[in-house]
Amino acid sequence: MALGISPFTIGLMLASIGTDLPEIANDVISSALGHGDITIGDSLGSVLTQITLVLGLLPFLGETFRVKRREVIVAGVCEVLALIFVVLIVGRGYISRVDALFLIASWPIFMVITRKIAEKNVKEKKHVVLSAGKKLSYHLIIASLGFVGVAVGAYVVIQSVITLSAAFHVPEYFISFFIVAIGTSLPELIVDLTAIRKKQYELAIGDAIGSCIVDATLSCGIGPLLFPITVSGKLAMITGLYAIFGSIVVILTLALREKLDRKAGALFIIVYLFSYTMLHVI
Repeated sequence: MALGISPFTIGLMLASIGTDLPEIANDVISSALGHGDITIGDSLGSVLTQITLVLGLLPFLGETFRVKRREVIVAGVCEVLALIFVVLIVGRGYISRVDALFLIASWPIFMVITRKIAEKNVKEKKHVVLSAGKKLSYHLIIASLGFVGVAVGAYVVIQSVITLSAAFHVPEYFISFFIVAIGTSLPELIVDLTAIRKKQYELAIGDAIGSCIVDATLSCGIGPLLFPITVSGKLAMITGLYAIFGSIVVILTLALREKLDRKAGALFIIVYLFSYTMLHVI
């Protein structure tokens, strides 16, 4: 890629931020409205959805592709550590500004660690220079409109979750974790499928894991940094622990097999679907 940055790093650091804008917008607005369960439910639910369901669907909707063991292990360990931090914090039932600042500050640290690993592989590749494309003003206008659209959409989603929770007497946390998270994970699925069709496999895997790290750090932290929240500690801890379990299964499978094929995809989808048993045990 341009400037000697690998596709994996582009996916991990840049694409993941763009595809996580819906989660970040949802979580800031839900924190501002005092609905902490929506904030954490959407963030942790998105992590589980992206690391299992999204990755699991890629070989079925796209194709089988190879992954680099070192990149997967290092990024995966960072993702699991980020989840552990969140679970330890939300288990107390609240996120303070200090907690939120810690989560936000951990993101650049994880990025530095993973980029150093990725850069070792960049030297072995030919760099691809990206064309400038249309004028900067055009992209700024499109980006601004996109941000407005995401903010409006996030507010509508939050209000819908509140209404559904009251109408069906279902905790806001469950609706956010199991339903809203699927919707906010669609950008990752679309971006990763597009990358695979263009043979940019490292970008796809970088975005998938990078988005999980963003959700566990920035998405969980930005809203509470501005508006400290309370959360259902038991629900957040149990679902967070399952997200950690799912992440470990995925990372170990990819690291050991060094490829994402339909067998691995089927396993990841099963791990995701099994999470619905938590609805009966919590």
